[in-house]
Formats: sequence, C-alpha cells, structure tokens
Amino acid sequence: MSIDPPSNGEFGRRTHPLQPIVPKTASEALRPEIGTPPPARSRASRSQFVVFLNFVVSSVILAVIVAGLVLFLGKRAFDGPGPSTTTTNFLVRPNTSLAEIAEQLERRGLISDSRIFRVGVRAYDKDAALKAGEYEIKAQASMRDIMDLMESGKSVLASLTIPEGLTVEQAFQRIAEHEALTGDMPTDMPPEGSLIADTQRFTRGTTRQQIVDKMMADQKRLVENIWKRRVSDLPLADINEFVTLASIVEKETGIADERSRVAAVFINRLNKGMRLQSDPTILYGLFGGKGRPADRPIYQSDIDKPTPYNTYVIKGLPPGPIANPGRESLEAVANPSKTKDLYFVADGTGGHVFATTLDEHNENVARWRAVQRKRAQEAAEAEKAANADDGTGTAPGATAQ
Repeated sequence: MSIDPPSNGEFGRRTHPLQPIVPKTASEALRPEIGTPPPARSRASRSQFVVFLNFVVSSVILAVIVAGLVLFLGKRAFDGPGPSTTTTNFLVRPNTSLAEIAEQLERRGLISDSRIFRVGVRAYDKDAALKAGEYEIKAQASMRDIMDLMESGKSVLASLTIPEGLTVEQAFQRIAEHEALTGDMPTDMPPEGSLIADTQRFTRGTTRQQIVDKMMADQKRLVENIWKRRVSDLPLADINEFVTLASIVEKETGIADERSRVAAVFINRLNKGMRLQSDPTILYGLFGGKGRPADRPIYQSDIDKPTPYNTYVIKGLPPGPIANPGRESLEAVANPSKTKDLYFVADGTGGHVFATTLDEHNENVARWRAVQRKRAQEAAEAEKAANADDGTGTAPGATAQ
C-alpha cells in the first residue's frame, strides 16, 4: 500500500503554502479579534428624501401620541368633578356667546379651565344649543353636567302673581317693581281687564314687555274660550260687555261659590232694565285704576255723583271693565245660576245674603247695618280700654294733642 501524500488536488494535500506560526504574548492572546465589518450603506438610504420622510413619519407618530394624551386629559377634566364647593345660581343672558359663558364660569370658580369647556362643548356640537336662563349649578358639577343643564333649559324660575281683581295700573306697578325682570315698562298701558290674573313663572332677565305681552295673550285666549261656551240667552252685546260684567262680579265677591249667584243677580237686573247699583263701579268712576285709598269710605255724595262708571246713575253696563277678572268670574258670567234673585248685601261673615224682593232685601240691609253698628261700638270700647290702660285717655269733648 502506498503511503505517499496524494498528488495535487487530492484528499489531504494542502493547496496553500504553510504560514509561519508567529508567537503571541499573553495580552495579545487575550485581546478580542476584530469582527466582520457591516455592509456599506446603500446610496438610497443616504438620500435626503428618505431622511425627510423618516422625520415626517416620526413627527406624525409623536403628534398622534401627544394629541391622544391631550384628548384623554381634556376629557377627564371635562367629565370630572368641578372645583365648586357649594350650589350656585348662574345667569346666562340672551345672546351670550360660548366664550363669554366659559369665561364667566371660570371667574365664578365653577369650572377649572374655560378653554377646556369651550373645546368640550364644541366637540359635542352643543355650542348653539345652550339656552339663556338662570341655572342652579350643584357643588362639584362637571363641565359636562353644566353643558347638559344649559342645553336642557331647566333654569331657576322666578314668579310674579297678579291676583284677581287688580286693575291694569295696579298690575303694572307689581311688574315694574319685580327685581328679576329687566327693561322698561311699556309706554302705553293696555285696556282695563286685558291682563290675566295668574302667576307668571319666568327666568331671571326676562323683560317686562315680554311679561305684559304674555299676560295679554293669555287673557285674550282665556276670555275667547269661555265666551264661546256661554249660554245663549245672556243680555250681553259683545265680548267687551262680557269682560265688563265679569270684572264687576270679581270686585263684588271673593267667595268662589257665590260668583255664579252674584252674576245671576246682575243678569236678572239687566234683563229687567234695572240699574246694577254696584258699589265697585262708583269707586272706579272716582279713582280709576289707582283704586280707592284703604281708609276712604263711600259717602252718599259718591253714590249720587255722575260718572260714566257709576251704575247707581247710569243704566246698563259701564263703558268698560273696572278690573282684571279671573277665570271663575268669567265662568260665572258665561254660565250664571238660574235664580230670581235681584238683590244681595253683605251678611257679616264675609259672604252675602240674597233676596228676590225689595222688602226682603231691606230686611237684610237692616241686619247688616246692625252688625256694622255693633262692630263700631266694640271697636270704640276696645280703643277706649286701650287708652285707659296706657294713660292716654282724654276727657269727653277734649281733643287729644
């Protein structure tokens, strides 16, 4: 068997010349060898366009992250509890912009940041839905709570009550004095009897003109509806006479159960051509819409004094109402009781006693006069006793100074 090394190219034969072995020191042997270098960057990766594109993509990603964070924090502030510690009333006047509302809320300490409120309201597309009014904002109400409240329009309502039987001038005085209303009173006073006797509820900042317009519209609607349901045989020429008689009934009695019977007395008298002889018409003829002073009695000379409203002097109804009648008086005239009564007089208990004949009426009047005399005597005795107790009594005929 041959043991000679294989020829060129055969197994076991070295193809490269042997390299001499160079001895290394211990430090060199421990030193790491240099690795394979990375491949050279391509020309495309070094272009300015690619660099710019990478910058844009990075900027967009960063902006999205920042925007998401801002949105998250803003929504948390918008939905989270507000800074207020007490329930507070807040007024939004008509035509107030969203920016003004937000700034006022921040100044009042009801929200933490007006900018977040503005952005939040616009994000929900509610900036045009916020309504004017006075709102009760609860303690720690969130910006979203406040937005929802103002969108609902559920504001705090003020009230103004005009009792039945007031004249237009007296009603105007109450409207003018109400502190929650704004604006001037109407220049021209509406006709007597044209304002509804009711309680008006409204938001703070409502104008006085708006209240008057509403009261007139409500009264017109009420009167027309009741007039349509009247009985067919009333001796009234038109709706003005209807309101006029209702106003007289209103001033004659404040007892609901009596109104239809008092109306029947006047209807019966009109049918018979008798004068109405109503004391409130005397007073309106003398004092007009201002009303009689509280301490002013009716004198006999007042009864005999001719005025367009004095139904002791004129025949039929006066030219117009003497007050604003309420619903019950209007209903009473539209559907009066079926009686033959022609007279009534006070009974001393707050109500009236009715009669069909003059003799019966005179007896009732006599009893009423007796009640008046008794009351006057009791009042005089009580005053005398009071004067005696405090040492200010005077001798008969003497004048107290």
